Amino acid sequence: MAQWDLLITGAKVFDGEGVPGRVEDVAIAGGRVAARGADLPRDAAVRCVDAAGRWLLPGMLDIHTHLDLEVEVAPALDEVVRHGTTTVVVGNCSLGTCFGPQETEGQEPIVDCFTRVENIPKAVLRKCAKAMTWDNPKDYLAHFEGLNLGPNIAAFVPHSMLRIEVMGLDASISRAPTELELKKMEQILEGAMQLGYLGLSTDGLPFHYLSNDPHTDKRIPTQFASFNELRRLLKVVRQYDRVWQTTPIIENRLKALFYFTLTSGRLFGKPLKTSALSAMQMTAAPNASKLFLGVAKLLNSKFLDGRLHFQALGTNFRVWSDGIVSPLFEELSSTAELISLEYDDYEGRQRLMNDADWVARFRKEWRHGRTGGDFASWKAKRGLPDSLVIREPEKLIFDGAPCSEWDGESFAEVMTRAQRFKSGDTSAARSEDERAAFEAIAFELHDDADFALHMLRTYDKSFRFYADVANAENKATLEFLLHENTLPGFNDSGAHITNMAFFDSNLMSLKLAKEQGEGVVAQVVRRLTKDPAEVFGIDAGTLEIGARADMVIINPDALDGWEPDQTRVLEYREIFEHQQMVNRPEGIVESVYVAGQQAWDGLLGATDTLGQQPLGRYLLSGEPVAERTVVQNAA
Repeated sequence: MAQWDLLITGAKVFDGEGVPGRVEDVAIAGGRVAARGADLPRDAAVRCVDAAGRWLLPGMLDIHTHLDLEVEVAPALDEVVRHGTTTVVVGNCSLGTCFGPQETEGQEPIVDCFTRVENIPKAVLRKCAKAMTWDNPKDYLAHFEGLNLGPNIAAFVPHSMLRIEVMGLDASISRAPTELELKKMEQILEGAMQLGYLGLSTDGLPFHYLSNDPHTDKRIPTQFASFNELRRLLKVVRQYDRVWQTTPIIENRLKALFYFTLTSGRLFGKPLKTSALSAMQMTAAPNASKLFLGVAKLLNSKFLDGRLHFQALGTNFRVWSDGIVSPLFEELSSTAELISLEYDDYEGRQRLMNDADWVARFRKEWRHGRTGGDFASWKAKRGLPDSLVIREPEKLIFDGAPCSEWDGESFAEVMTRAQRFKSGDTSAARSEDERAAFEAIAFELHDDADFALHMLRTYDKSFRFYADVANAENKATLEFLLHENTLPGFNDSGAHITNMAFFDSNLMSLKLAKEQGEGVVAQVVRRLTKDPAEVFGIDAGTLEIGARADMVIINPDALDGWEPDQTRVLEYREIFEHQQMVNRPEGIVESVYVAGQQAWDGLLGATDTLGQQPLGRYLLSGEPVAERTVVQNAA
């Protein structure tokens, strides 16, 4: 009788150990790797898959997602599985669902916290919240046993939700916790660590606001916590050797450095594993990540004994905007005020955009640091801008324009023709549609602030454009992926559903590595698999004998010539009854296996098992890895 369920033959195996790939066979039995070696007997397997000329990798990890909500209505999470991801981490940025919907007295914390921070429409959030049947971290973990999970999942305790659970939403954004409340948070957090949660997530980004009245001018609860509150909670996390996931307080660099010292074992008795956003080459501040990585080098030195790493994105950080609605424009007070209005409040936005005081504020903020001759402009030219929002018209590219011929053109190109047209040169209009669009401009376009204001007043949210906020042309992406003080796998999957889609960034990481040779491929595979699994203390990211058979077969030739920017598309998804940015690279991922079961077929799509039976499971942090019996190792 056959002793293996599956035998994959002839693949070049990159097993996550960072060693060069080698051609070998891999056998699977009972959902685990049973044997590896050359010329394993075909007749010992129920099914054989010829993978000659292909790469076989451990399933990759997505270490920063906001799939907390989607997993409740579509637990297959096929958008991540199809890209070779078999483990996802949720509960990031202080937001999550381990306490359930937390709805009391008309408050909707899930809606209030997620809508603007993660740019997810309220109707989508409410649909997901209705699926929640638990109200505590223990029952949250237990409920995964009843879901037909596609990938594995692991979760942080989200600090904003922890504060709401103990203090209530209003108190969590208006006062400090009492000593009794602090102790209660410590007790809940310790209980979660004992249950196997990854750690605690917090957030410090200054443009993360609540979305429901009367809180639209308030930031999310985690940002009201004192250093002492974080120190006490993170003491619990470090005792269990878990992880602090956070974002820096970018509006105050000295304060950010002070908070990052919480990673130090020398200062706080034991090192604290810290995973922070983010290591990218910012378009507006190209050298900012060098500062972050310098801080990590200092804090991780033998003297301070820290464990700080910055999460790295494996592709260019291209962000789309629906009119003004995107995470970028929350940083400006004028545009944040527009975004805070209800999605369908067209009249409210029009009133605001025609208010003289608001217009003056908008113009000042839009042009800030770009007028020349002032200190702000001097700093911006040297890569030290007061704001990271891309407002240069040559860097804002139409993609879903009211005049289709504008797609692919910059604001600057269209504005220049419009200015010529308004000055009497009617030949500047290239078509009747463009002529009509230019005739609709009701005032003189002195500069790009006027052009942006016209677009918003005239088209509201019915036009789209994008900007490459970081990693432009991927010139420095691979360097960040391989840096000793970074950790790749930050994709933000499940968030900003119409603004970005980085499900494919792990694949882009492989493409960039392949261009440098298979030695670099081996390093990058480890960075996307075993390294994050070890940091988070979960059983994933390896093909060693006895490991769970989470695997992906890659066609390396299909990586050549593939450009992610050409395969990111806006698609209507039935589960949300809403559009979402997704990726559709073809031919790269040929098969994905979770616990030895095929979940994705590169030709046929999702298999009959994906979403119809449980494949993945909840991965406990700190759980002893099951004893791995060596069935056969013919290497």
